[in-house]
Amino acid sequence: MLQGAIKTKVIGVDISLEETAYAVIDIRGNILARDGFRTADYPNINDYVTVLCQNIVELIENQSSFDQIRSIGISAPSGNFKTGCIENSPNMPWKGVVPMAAMLRDRLGLAVALGNDCHAVALGEQMFGSAHGLTDFGVMNIGQGLGCAFISNNKVHLGNDGFAGELGHICVEDNGRLCNCGLRGCLERYVAGEGIVQTAREMMAASDAPSLMREVSKLSAKSIAVCCDNGDEMAIEVYRRTGYILGIGLATFATLIDPEAIVIAGGVSKAGKWLADPAQESFEQHVFQNIRGKVDIILSTMNDRERDILGASVLAWNVKEYSLFK
Repeated sequence: MLQGAIKTKVIGVDISLEETAYAVIDIRGNILARDGFRTADYPNINDYVTVLCQNIVELIENQSSFDQIRSIGISAPSGNFKTGCIENSPNMPWKGVVPMAAMLRDRLGLAVALGNDCHAVALGEQMFGSAHGLTDFGVMNIGQGLGCAFISNNKVHLGNDGFAGELGHICVEDNGRLCNCGLRGCLERYVAGEGIVQTAREMMAASDAPSLMREVSKLSAKSIAVCCDNGDEMAIEVYRRTGYILGIGLATFATLIDPEAIVIAGGVSKAGKWLADPAQESFEQHVFQNIRGKVDIILSTMNDRERDILGASVLAWNVKEYSLFK
């Protein structure tokens, strides 16, 4: 039987707390057209999906046509590749289990794959970034939250129910800071954006020492890193403490999976040496001796939003094709 031409374009969608970005991407990883909107403007999931689908249709019609689109890939916090659902996200506005992949498939008539945001980060880094050529590696994506994924023997390890890699919710301090997931002392609450700001505020409250951080109207992980760049000793200590705890988390991760490398991505990674140097030192102190000195800790050099859309496109290429527009 004669087959039609192979479809050479997919849609990549990256959902984050702040923005939803979507793009038409060709088979070589070129982003042909892209757009986005504020995720927080649509706290009702049905309204959100309606707007997302309308915008995807408009983007396709302006750049291409539906019969050229193979499938859709979605990167989302708390996304579960096995179910296609966003499940009990502690940070997103939609609570409970959201069957996002099914909702888009029903409305758009295309195959849809949905994965955890860090799942997409790992695929993006492997195909286009710092993990290119690696077959056994981990990714830690640190922004407002902390996502984690690992690829073993060239395959993303999902676990029994699709939740493997939730390193952000291992306990690093018994009865410590309350996490959005409901537990206390989670790694995320100490090394992600809000946790870094909380550490800074606790240090300023406990000391009268001068600090440029006291002059910042709205503290963030980025603004604290800028204070570090300007030689602020208290800000440098904030990141030293953050890096020390992160190193423990990285060592736990590496001891479990024995990777070639761990890629650190996300906004917090942009702190560079202020985070990386103490994290590396702590990592070597705490990792299992047989792999000490054998695991590379790499800061991602990719643009986060571009990588995440490209990672979502890899999900799209790997889903079984289905279309009402053959």
